[in-house]
Amino acid sequence: MLKLAGVLLVLMILFGVLGFVVDVAGALTKVAFFVCLIAFGVSLVVKMVKKT
Repeated sequence: MLKLAGVLLVLMILFGVLGFVVDVAGALTKVAFFVCLIAFGVSLVVKMVKKT
């Protein structure tokens, strides 16, 4: 019974860490998306300014 509790505790810790890693990766993806969006907008503005 004690072994089972130990195994469940290790699994719980492992899945908690994995969930945290997934959350951090999701946040980084959102940040990268907005940075790319801003860079795209800036490059469009620069192209418009260079044409005129």
